[in-house]
Amino acid sequence: MNQLNYSVTTDDFDAVLFDLDGVLTATAKVHAVSWKRMFDEFLSQRSQDNNESFVAFEIDTDYKHYVDGKPRLEGVRSFLQVRGIELPEGSPDDVTESDTVYSLGQRKDEIFHSILESDGVEVYETSVAWICYLHSQNIKTAVVSSSRNCEAVLKAADITDLFEARVDGKVAANLGIAGKPAPDTYLKAAQMLGVEPKRCVVVEDAISGVQAGRAGEFGLVIGVNRNDDADALINNGADIIVADLGEMLNS
Repeated sequence: MNQLNYSVTTDDFDAVLFDLDGVLTATAKVHAVSWKRMFDEFLSQRSQDNNESFVAFEIDTDYKHYVDGKPRLEGVRSFLQVRGIELPEGSPDDVTESDTVYSLGQRKDEIFHSILESDGVEVYETSVAWICYLHSQNIKTAVVSSSRNCEAVLKAADITDLFEARVDGKVAANLGIAGKPAPDTYLKAAQMLGVEPKRCVVVEDAISGVQAGRAGEFGLVIGVNRNDDADALINNGADIIVADLGEMLNS
């Protein structure tokens, strides 16, 4: 498929399902910085305690391949496994000073909220413009995010009303469904909209997200190449690549 002349119309599709961070808002940058700050603090302390070399968390590799797009706790587990670090699972009641999977996730969340409050939310206006165009064509839209902060980010960005359905980290946990790279959250959004997966478009900027879109056998998976990941996005399930969703307005 050639993204330069490929259009999303009602001839082929009835709904478009959007990831949040990196697709609709620039909060992916905030998440990446939050993960790095949390893991670097943890790894630095661990290296001192165990008299080991400190190897920093790298956004270009560790974040992209093991954390980006996944539910928070799964991101913690994935990275720790790669580093060969075993920690107790813990519980939601763990204090952030303890070293458990849950406490690391809570530390990351605290850092994220601190940055969000100080810096606000940047919205990709071209994404909003395309959503408005889709609505004018009677194409439904939903937001599908692994983040438990999805609702707060949507409100802060003032774009909540753009979507007829939302499946985020909190919804997935309440329903007991798997997060990305499993397709379950996208399949749930399609169900909520009353649209078959083959009539849905998935829009993602994360490797785990395009994997989810491909695994769910959706009609089209668009990879948004914010971070020079075009090859990785294609190799993991994207049908077409755009640098910005404004390109879809001109397709």
